[in-house]
Amino acid sequence: MDIPAPGAALDRSSPVPLYFQAAGKLEQLIECGEMPVGGRLDNEVELAERLGVSRPTMRRAIQHLVERGVLVRKRGIGTQIVHPKVRRPVELSSLYDDLAKTGQRPSTRIRVVETRPAPDPVAEALGVPEGTEVTWLERLRFAAGEPLALMHNAVPVDVLRPRGTDLEERGLYELLRAAGYVPRMADQVVGARAATAAEARVLGDARGAPVLTMTRTAWDASGRAVEYGSHIYRASRYSIALTLSS
Repeated sequence: MDIPAPGAALDRSSPVPLYFQAAGKLEQLIECGEMPVGGRLDNEVELAERLGVSRPTMRRAIQHLVERGVLVRKRGIGTQIVHPKVRRPVELSSLYDDLAKTGQRPSTRIRVVETRPAPDPVAEALGVPEGTEVTWLERLRFAAGEPLALMHNAVPVDVLRPRGTDLEERGLYELLRAAGYVPRMADQVVGARAATAAEARVLGDARGAPVLTMTRTAWDASGRAVEYGSHIYRASRYSIALTLSS
């Protein structure tokens, strides 16, 4: 396994702990494919020597990645590299856009595309009268061939009537932008819960597996609601990245 020269990526003058820096470097190598998914991690002594840190520091870095789901320990096998999570920045973009931008090869399986009256909570979120017709979408989004998210969206029919064939090849926000309704502002709520049996089956996960939830209502520059979304993501494959400052 090709690891850069010892200490090359670590800044000992930084306030960021060395174990965290080492974990970050290993995760970068996994994400870019230099440390292949499914492969076995070198023993911590060798990794510590190659990155120029102590064995306890490397042990803590490895444990950090185990806790994040990047690595898994298996009896009789050792520490194995599993699929890295999709890290999504908190910004007004679609999942399709974010996956395409990071080389995650997004693909979509369309489950439902139909016109129906908006349920009361959806109508309220969109700011339209109860019973207003929307295009209701249910899609299963894949990243690099693996199920990642089950997505439900409602789009007012006078904004856009997307077709299933379009949604298989393009993201919803791309279609909205092409129609002249560019999402400019959104309210978004993120949560977490256990997957139902039906959700777990669709996502290829175990019943009760943790999922992240997200609901979002987006508006264009004129203040018109252009879409409502309610999505669930596999917590083992997805995380949300935040940059904070004071």
